Amino acid sequence: MTVEKTPAAPTVSRRAVRAGTDVLIRKVDSHLAAVRTGLAGPELELAERLATVLRELVASTAWASAADRGRVRAAVHYFVLRRESQGRLLSVRSLTAAQRVVNRVVLDLGRPDLLVEARWDRPPGSPPR
Repeated sequence: MTVEKTPAAPTVSRRAVRAGTDVLIRKVDSHLAAVRTGLAGPELELAERLATVLRELVASTAWASAADRGRVRAAVHYFVLRRESQGRLLSVRSLTAAQRVVNRVVLDLGRPDLLVEARWDRPPGSPPR
């Protein structure tokens, strides 16, 4: 008796990967929605840029090694769970800490094109990266 490979296995793994990426992206999006109520100006721009980069990292590492996916997952959790202020919202200090973590992951993954700069890190009049 021979055992045939079923086509269900790749479908299941694809669904699992998709579900994992969807969960991480939802976490980023819901956290960004929550902090939008308390941030403005450069702080809001930084939070939005971090969210954009994290979404890109989640999507681009969906089929990467477990180590790379773990790095991205850790960066997402750091952004979402980081609290150094009173209440629910991130302080600027927390955002810059999340920026350092995200930038470290970006460099570890060889994606310097995704480095996150805050407006106060750039010379006046220079375009954002």
